[in-house]
Amino acid sequence: MKIAILDDYQDAVRGLDCFRLLDGHEVKVFNNTTRGLGQLAIRLAPFDALVLIRERTAFTPALLAKLPNLRLISQTGKVSGHIDVAAATAHGIAIAEGVSSPLAPAELTWALIMAASRKIVPYANNLKDGLWQTASINPALNGVGRVLHGRTLGLWSYGKIGKLVAGYARAFGMRVLVWGSEASRAAAVADGFEAAQSRAALFEQADVLSLHLRLAESTRGIVTAGDLACMKPDALFVNTSRAELVAEGALEHALKQGRPGTAALDVFTSEPLAQDSALLRIPTVLATPHLGYVEKDSYEIYFQAAFENIVKFAQGEPANILNPEALSAVRARP
Repeated sequence: MKIAILDDYQDAVRGLDCFRLLDGHEVKVFNNTTRGLGQLAIRLAPFDALVLIRERTAFTPALLAKLPNLRLISQTGKVSGHIDVAAATAHGIAIAEGVSSPLAPAELTWALIMAASRKIVPYANNLKDGLWQTASINPALNGVGRVLHGRTLGLWSYGKIGKLVAGYARAFGMRVLVWGSEASRAAAVADGFEAAQSRAALFEQADVLSLHLRLAESTRGIVTAGDLACMKPDALFVNTSRAELVAEGALEHALKQGRPGTAALDVFTSEPLAQDSALLRIPTVLATPHLGYVEKDSYEIYFQAAFENIVKFAQGEPANILNPEALSAVRARP
């Protein structure tokens, strides 16, 4: 099969142990992102199968209609709204879903919490400029950091990642307060944590608030400007899940108003994030380039599953197909 691996920004995939699974196939790895419909269609038209790195490229009905040779999209992790599944099915394009791990995003969440709380990045950057124990040359931003022990971590949702983050917080002596579905709150209580009395209480009481929700139509924009306005002026807002969980423009406005005081973000509505993004100009924001799952062990897990799905498909034994009704159309092709 002719296979394309998209958006491998760091050219990391070829160095994975699991890359050998594609031996015998014609593989092209793209290290840059193309956004325009026409450019994408020209780039991808020759390929039988595509490997997607999470949601880095969106597959709209218009794009899918321009890929007559495409038989399989092999997704690293789960499909999350970036592929029009109905359109893919209509064009006889099967979608194979992979697996994921909560370890790397949970660890990154905790790293961001630690770094933002102790102001590690500005301290380190200013040290290179000869400034000793200086978080900022702006006196208003040059305060000292703080420990996490004894403070309250608010978690919205208590799934696989949320549970790990709650465990880290417990080890650091934090109070953990959970909001989410009834099942989510009950699970947190069963594990010895607290359920917030209300959504408002979560935002009001948290010294650090971290989102761990899935993005769906029901959760898009679920964090409002009103929620953020309830936060403490010295609180930290953390988002390593999906930027679209927050209402458009709400976080930028809230930070400028001083509630919450700081934010640590790994996800953005448009990625790669433009250098002139408003968020990058806010000095109280610690931003990382969507690194939640970007590390060696996670890549081996994600890509091994995606490559195995391609191998099985090529052998006529498709597995983990999200839209099995597309297979009859796929098999009818010459």
